[in-house]
Amino acid sequence: MQGRGIVYLHFMLQACQVTQQKELKQILELQQLYLRGKKGPGEEAEQGFLTVAHSLTQLHQLHEREPSVIVKDRDTLAGYALVMTRDCKDIIPVLVPMFRHLERLCFGGQPLNNYPYYVMGQVCVAKEYRGRGVFDMLYHKHRELFRDSYRFVITEISTRNLRSVRAHERVGFRTVDIYRDETDEWDVALWDWE
Repeated sequence: MQGRGIVYLHFMLQACQVTQQKELKQILELQQLYLRGKKGPGEEAEQGFLTVAHSLTQLHQLHEREPSVIVKDRDTLAGYALVMTRDCKDIIPVLVPMFRHLERLCFGGQPLNNYPYYVMGQVCVAKEYRGRGVFDMLYHKHRELFRDSYRFVITEISTRNLRSVRAHERVGFRTVDIYRDETDEWDVALWDWE
């Protein structure tokens, strides 16, 4: 597979949508390893971190609307990228302020809400699979699956999570806003598929 001049050696890695209950459980297991505060500050600064913990019920509700994308190495979960459509905003209460902030933004001279888009609910790659193209596989599968239904995907990244900010820029995301709330400073980044 090639993308943006990079050749990825996938071996047994496969990008696909979630189809099984066990895959949702694997997402939660992987998520627990990388939540903010689980690792030391040095490792978090170097390797990145996740901000929001989900429940199995919440993942089911997200996947009822749009199944998320995972990369598997046979039966092992190498990474995931959760889809959050705009009608998901009340499923995860801690994210309601993010959705409210997005509703106030403009893109291309128009309110963001004039466009069909979804939010990247969370992206994570297992440490042992980093540097093997999994992050890019996740996002390129998103574009392949969703570009006919959505104009773009948008996400918020803690500006302290430099690894994630750089990885999103590499894929094609561009910052459209930076703001601070009571929890952190956020880089709002958008990947326009047109």
